[in-house]
Amino acid sequence: MELKKLETEQINQNTIDIDTLSTIDIVNLINSEDEKVPAQIKKCNIEIQTLIDGIVERIKIGGRLIYIGAGTSGRLGILDASECPPTYGVSYELVQGIMAGGKDAIIKAKEGAEDSKDLAVQDLKELDLTEKDTVIGLAASGRTPYVIGGLDYANEIGAFTGAISCVSNSIIGKHAKVNIEAIVGPEVVTGSTRMKAGTAQKMILNIISTTVMIKLGKVYKNLMVDVQATNEKLVERAKRIIMESTSCDMERACVLIKLSNQSVKHAILMELTGKGYDEVSVMLERNEGNISKAIREEIGQ
Repeated sequence: MELKKLETEQINQNTIDIDTLSTIDIVNLINSEDEKVPAQIKKCNIEIQTLIDGIVERIKIGGRLIYIGAGTSGRLGILDASECPPTYGVSYELVQGIMAGGKDAIIKAKEGAEDSKDLAVQDLKELDLTEKDTVIGLAASGRTPYVIGGLDYANEIGAFTGAISCVSNSIIGKHAKVNIEAIVGPEVVTGSTRMKAGTAQKMILNIISTTVMIKLGKVYKNLMVDVQATNEKLVERAKRIIMESTSCDMERACVLIKLSNQSVKHAILMELTGKGYDEVSVMLERNEGNISKAIREEIGQ
């Protein structure tokens, strides 16, 4: 294992004397390194688009999106997955994150777990993985055996696969149908891939899950119209979204949220079309939950 050949493990010459700098100089230096991340992600946009389109296609036929990783990469996958239900109103099964060592490893690393391909297979079998699902392997170093094992098993059963790493010619990329490599270069602190590499992976996951949800009709204009009004704060947010989408006042939004059984999508369509709850339910079902499509259908465009 020649780690020194990996970009993520090389010594950053820009930060070679970071331990002698003042606090503000350290902060500025870290920030200047972080500024390099978005440009590297942009180089991967075509691959990211390909992966997103494949995910959406499979979710529409009943598939799920599964992130698999170890260490920081695994935690980032779990974080992204856990934020989808409250933001977009999807089930906790639709987007899931699993990591080497299981739930306990989220807080405390489980030594050796990331070196086992068999553990990944076992974890994916417990999810009843099918050919409709998508599995995205996450590994900054691009070589984690746990991730490779998971991707191989996913490919074996016919699932769609993607790989996200921060090194050139990654090993995990050779085990996935879509390979994303954001080469952010050596870290501020050598080998500390929770920094630029972690930031890159987090940004890519944000792009993937957000775009997937937009394509699934979870966003109208730039508003999260499938937000679940499960507490006082979210009820108020739902009302504001209705007001913003329809130009109605707060009093009308309060009425609409009740008439729509607290469904923001229904409330918006009811106000914009003048139709009742059952009628807009049919419209939404016919247009895969997409408000924009439903409105275009209503006005004949």
